[in-house]
Amino acid sequence: MTAATRTITLRRKRSTRVAAALVGVAVSALAVVAVAGAASAGTRTAATFEGDTPSPPPGDASAFIYKGQDATLSEYPPVIAALRQGGVRPKGQSCTGSVVGRRSIVIAAHCAGLEGTKTFNYGLDDLAAGTGTTLTVKSYELHPRYVNFDQGYDVAVVTTNEDIPLAPDKWAKFATSADAGIWKVGDQGLSLGYGKKTHDDNPADVSLDKQSFPIVDGARACQGVGAGFKAATMICAGHPDGRTTILPGDSGGPLVVNGTLVGLASWSRSDFKWYGIWSRLDNEMGDWVKEKVGATRPVEFGMAVDPSSVRVAAGSSNSVGVTTTVGATPEDVALSASGQPSGVEAVFQPASIKAGEGAKLSFTAAAGTPDGTYTVTVTGKTASATKRATVTLVVGQGGPGGEFGLGVSPAALKVEPGKAASTNITSEAVGGTPTEVTLSASGLPPGAEAVFQPGTITSGRTGKLTVTTSASTPKGEYRVTVTGTSGSVGKQAALTLTVGDGGQQPGGLTVSLSPASGTLQPGGALFPTIRVTGATGPVTLSTEGVPAGVNAQLVPATISAGQSSMLFLTSSFSATPGTHKIRVTATGGGKSGTADFTLTVASR
Repeated sequence: MTAATRTITLRRKRSTRVAAALVGVAVSALAVVAVAGAASAGTRTAATFEGDTPSPPPGDASAFIYKGQDATLSEYPPVIAALRQGGVRPKGQSCTGSVVGRRSIVIAAHCAGLEGTKTFNYGLDDLAAGTGTTLTVKSYELHPRYVNFDQGYDVAVVTTNEDIPLAPDKWAKFATSADAGIWKVGDQGLSLGYGKKTHDDNPADVSLDKQSFPIVDGARACQGVGAGFKAATMICAGHPDGRTTILPGDSGGPLVVNGTLVGLASWSRSDFKWYGIWSRLDNEMGDWVKEKVGATRPVEFGMAVDPSSVRVAAGSSNSVGVTTTVGATPEDVALSASGQPSGVEAVFQPASIKAGEGAKLSFTAAAGTPDGTYTVTVTGKTASATKRATVTLVVGQGGPGGEFGLGVSPAALKVEPGKAASTNITSEAVGGTPTEVTLSASGLPPGAEAVFQPGTITSGRTGKLTVTTSASTPKGEYRVTVTGTSGSVGKQAALTLTVGDGGQQPGGLTVSLSPASGTLQPGGALFPTIRVTGATGPVTLSTEGVPAGVNAQLVPATISAGQSSMLFLTSSFSATPGTHKIRVTATGGGKSGTADFTLTVASR
């Protein structure tokens, strides 16, 4: 046997008969190993699907190569591209992985052996069209029993230094030993990858592709290549002549059966006129991944109130949403409220939830309740932790308050994505009488947070506003509104926030949604399509006006000219009924545009 060279990636596109120059199917990185007892005479080798693995066209001109189909992240949101410095493919694309945690990616172990600085990019259907989100590598842990791809245990867990911009409910659901029997011979497995589309990588296409492969009896059909197929740690799928196959660049890419990630693209015969071999996860290999991923997840749950303020008139009610995020385990969260004045009742629906779920907090003010402004503390308690969030409750007009002046100095901030910048909040006591002013901010870009120090200042004094962005915050220029409230008196000041290069000017892009309206049932979902015209380069999408209890996700959040995105709207059972306008904003190339989606949240 010859030594196996670890490199090849999976891909597939539409079927084409190849004559002289064969157009090959995109596949993930496959390692190369010597083939014993192959169908034709002589010794053959096996190869990984890693992107730099050479993949010469088969000598038999009568062979059929079936290309895969164009795919989008909306079809399988966890898929992510692995890049490396010095790689031969565009952007250095080398392997394909799946997001399984806030900073966790599962991929083939042999992808770790490639030279050059490794990074990952999330959010693109085509790596050559857009910027996406770049993630740097903190650690690359291989399964302790991994030696070589054709020996089995070809699985690794990557931990990134930054958060991956994907909601937890979209992370890949991967198989473990608890899922033994989840697939069987004859099932169709869906494979995705950013790898080659032709054997000679011409043109060098790094868009996302997909293809379904029939799972076969590997112990009977998939022997005679490399160290041989091992049923305990491998899955064999595809066709004996490679009529549909994966190619270099897809190593580590997912094999999905019934919505569950059951395998990772590993290796094949070096001419790719054979089956594909995937690392198997419905065993102790998946258990190992679960152990590693569990350690990277937050230990404690999180909690927030949205919106952060609510007004209720005497004799009536109003409500806010309480949202939670999952920690290491989905614990029960008991909710309570304190700080509301006499005459105001706070009721949670429900009063106990699982971490990751939401609830509705309603305030009911009895007739005759005096006007006033109050800070209500919402407490969430589990067996292991207690979290608190505050909501400003305004009863009636909130009391007479007092006049004051409000300003921001400097009135413009520039910050790089993932960094923070600060400005001063100035106030003036009007008429010589100081008053307490509560501060808030709106109009922040996605991934940005505003923190006031302190949150309430006395007029005539100065406070501090710090804006912190995430690595995924879109570059651009934004108008942030700083609001000061004293009883029924409110004042506003404008802050120009530039993220990265900024410099975007209004107008120039046309945004459309299809459909432009819809009704969301409790626990239901809507998927309007977003199209942008007038763009000459990458366009970044964002949303505002999403009501409490509704989650909005853009897939992808960055598109290129001619591409479309989808707005995934999902409702919890605590979403507030009513009609809302969700604004979708597109920015890019110094242009911008908006469109509104009319959302009706139905009653339970």
